Amino acid sequence: MTDLFPLVLLGVAAGLIASAVMEAFQALAATPFGQTGGGDSATVKLADRISIALTGTPVTQKRRARAGQVVHYVTGIALGIVYVVAAADWPTITLWFGVAYGIGVAIVLDYIVVPALGLGPPAWKTPPATHAYGLLSHAVFGAALQAAREIGFLLF
Repeated sequence: MTDLFPLVLLGVAAGLIASAVMEAFQALAATPFGQTGGGDSATVKLADRISIALTGTPVTQKRRARAGQVVHYVTGIALGIVYVVAAADWPTITLWFGVAYGIGVAIVLDYIVVPALGLGPPAWKTPPATHAYGLLSHAVFGAALQAAREIGFLLF
């Protein structure tokens, strides 16, 4: 096992970068994929649950978008740490320049965790365009993770 601390730091940075890239991609792709509908995202719903657990009240309307964004970035950081640390000992996790990891994340989060927690509908009640948008968004996340990981290794 290699020294863990630098890998964790790189994972934090890569997770932040990949989350920002994914967010930018989603901003561009939302309209073509028909993802402009109303309703709270799973990240906003989770932020509400966390807020209720900690304070007894949901996130205010004014802070809902930001709270969902915080959940998105914290999740991205955690996934970035897992990816970078795992890749040090298990390089096959970087298959397809990180795209396989991103798709795996989409499958676990969007198709298992989100429906299991009641944060979104099950896969069979989700439109095909939403599946494509989610899978592609997470593929972009995975590729951005790998790019950030490689740039980080070049810099340090």
